[in-house]
Amino acid sequence: MAITSQAEIYGFIKSKVDSGYVIFHSQPPASHNQLNEIINFDNLVFPRQCLWSSDIINDLPSDDRISPLLSSIQSFDLTFCDLFLETPDTNQGKQLGGFLKKFSTPLRKSLEQAQLIDNNSPWRLHGFFLSSSAVYLGVSHINNSSPLLMGIPRLRMPKWAPSRSTLKLEEAFKTMLDESEQSRYLQNGMTAVDLGASPGGWTWQLVQRGMLVSAIDNGAMDQALMDSGQVQHIKADGFKYQPEKPVDWLVCDMVERPLHISRMISRWLVEGHCRHTAFNLKLPMKQRYDIVQQCRELIETELSEAGIPHRSRIKQLYHDREEVTVIITQM
Repeated sequence: MAITSQAEIYGFIKSKVDSGYVIFHSQPPASHNQLNEIINFDNLVFPRQCLWSSDIINDLPSDDRISPLLSSIQSFDLTFCDLFLETPDTNQGKQLGGFLKKFSTPLRKSLEQAQLIDNNSPWRLHGFFLSSSAVYLGVSHINNSSPLLMGIPRLRMPKWAPSRSTLKLEEAFKTMLDESEQSRYLQNGMTAVDLGASPGGWTWQLVQRGMLVSAIDNGAMDQALMDSGQVQHIKADGFKYQPEKPVDWLVCDMVERPLHISRMISRWLVEGHCRHTAFNLKLPMKQRYDIVQQCRELIETELSEAGIPHRSRIKQLYHDREEVTVIITQM
């Protein structure tokens, strides 16, 4: 609402605890073009997907769901490059998976027959199902939304990774950096420091990308990871450690107050100890958005005053829990 109100679009939020989605009702209703111009998906911290939606369609007939849906979709007066059929990320939503898998093919064929599918269209069509008879129809712009179904990356736990936390950093690199940025910032031979590394989940991701890593932790590191020859284990306090030479990357998944982590990261960047960083902020139970904003403002202020050109991104990723992931890259 803070974003839309700045553009003088007002409304109210509708949500339920553990429902898996939030609806913003604008008054008067805003068009998909208006919201696409106002809302930058990359700047949204907590949503995994963002789309403009029509009113809910209830009581779809079980013998012919396609006809009423097709009529509503045609009223958008758009064509679509793709179709996403999605549900809330809840246990109830997951039970609809079989239905959506069967329903997707006939609906897509109907869209093709109605000439509503166009590979060159910048719009994606969403069917957000609450049940087999209740659905929100929506659209998202391909350059201002997640390209992933339900915003969820399909990652497999690597067999040899020492902890599941490795999926957090893999998701961060793959979803918060585009392909060109991954090629530029994640190069073979780069150097990195992993603060609070034990047993090595994040270090493992860096090693897979050919980096040389200093793993800082008083705890033990995974032996297979150490046998790679790319890891130096330094037993030290992560908050006191300082590298002898600047490194390309600083990564950190330590459990500490968000502002304390943010001050430390800012110091590393301002003092030139690293060029880029990926880290997690563990959030309190209450005022999570406010805490994220405070951390963002602290870091932005420090880097701006130091004259460091950079790009920062903050997201609560699918593999995060009570935390958000931050990536900052210097230009």
